[in-house]
Amino acid sequence: MTNALRLGIAGLGTVGTGVLDILKAHAELIATRAGVPVKVTAVSARSKGKTRGQHDLAGLEWFDDPVKLAKSMNIDVFIELIGGDSGPAKEAVEAAIASGKHVITANKALLAHHGADLARAAEAKKVALYFEAAVAGGIPIIKTLREGMAGNGIKKIFGIMNGTCNYILTKMANEGRSFGDVLKEAQALGYAEADPTFDVGGFDTAHKLAVIASLAFGTEVNLPSIHIEGIEAITLEDIRHAEELGYKIKLLGVAVAHDGGIEQRVHPTLIPKGTSVADTDGVFNAVVVKGDFVGDLMLEGRGAGSHPTASAVLSDIVDIARGNMRPSFGVPAKDLKKFKAASQKVHEGGFYVALELHDKPGAVAAIATILADAKISIESIVQRGKKDKDENRSTASFILITHDTLETSIHKAMQRIEKDGHVAKAPRVIRIERL
Repeated sequence: MTNALRLGIAGLGTVGTGVLDILKAHAELIATRAGVPVKVTAVSARSKGKTRGQHDLAGLEWFDDPVKLAKSMNIDVFIELIGGDSGPAKEAVEAAIASGKHVITANKALLAHHGADLARAAEAKKVALYFEAAVAGGIPIIKTLREGMAGNGIKKIFGIMNGTCNYILTKMANEGRSFGDVLKEAQALGYAEADPTFDVGGFDTAHKLAVIASLAFGTEVNLPSIHIEGIEAITLEDIRHAEELGYKIKLLGVAVAHDGGIEQRVHPTLIPKGTSVADTDGVFNAVVVKGDFVGDLMLEGRGAGSHPTASAVLSDIVDIARGNMRPSFGVPAKDLKKFKAASQKVHEGGFYVALELHDKPGAVAAIATILADAKISIESIVQRGKKDKDENRSTASFILITHDTLETSIHKAMQRIEKDGHVAKAPRVIRIERL
């Protein structure tokens, strides 16, 4: 390394430009904290002529190909801000590691698919692979798990990890608007993409959960084992019923260590009102870690955006400048345990169940019998009748909150209820997280 830490940035979009903003605004402060001056010497992006705020790139070495940038002898650290789990991002990161360059990435998809392999490669070359910006934007959850909680056994980690979904659910609850209406607004404001599936379908949260679960439990990253549900089916009625019963609905990523393996799931969740996670609204994220000695630790803040995410990139830059070399996933990659998924049967909790019953004698009694046969007890009930506008028949909304029961039991009961013809529509089931 020379007297200055030389950075090569691949990707000059929102986050890349944010990194340039912080380096320009705090050059002296960062140099003091890093112990050496930090400067960008080379960049790569799709368009060379595009304006990047007030930044003049004329003095920087330009690469059309990020792989060539990764191999350049004029950089010490390769910062990958391209995105995607394959293609140029993966090829460039692999090339940087092979060339003996430290790597910083904000790419949760790359890590969720290839994290363990990349960590092994980095350790073999004695270079850093850091990714604070890959999960929850400016919230320092990676360092918290890898360093701050090194003395704790972790049994559970969960949280709100997607600002788009949290914004939509918050607006639906606060303004009484439908999912589709708020989604359009989120797209207009830039909170959601033109194709929002990756966010609202829960896949973005799943990528992030896979990464932090590896750090929490010392296992290889395992994305395929995550049960994923998005928020597309959440109705305004669900949100109103949840509110009346003392809950808010949030999209959570949850990972739990059991004796038989790791449970990983992403889904809409009812959370008791008044809890810190329930009160995390808008585009904010919140992550809770349950340690055996420290207890519950919650980190809340901006989970995306140019400067919050760039701030996380800068924290990794300073670590590398200081020579703070740590295993990417908290333990040497060779010591990461093989991932073992817990059986679905191990999950036990309460459930919100929304039924549209045919309004006829005996329907409620039949439902009660089915639940009793499945050994499911009811904690709360909300029942309202209504006239179906499209059909000449009446239905009744029947909302249940169950006591803790096995997930397999609730699904078998719902299948029987639907099969027996007691409901006009398929039951809607949402898990309840006991915080």
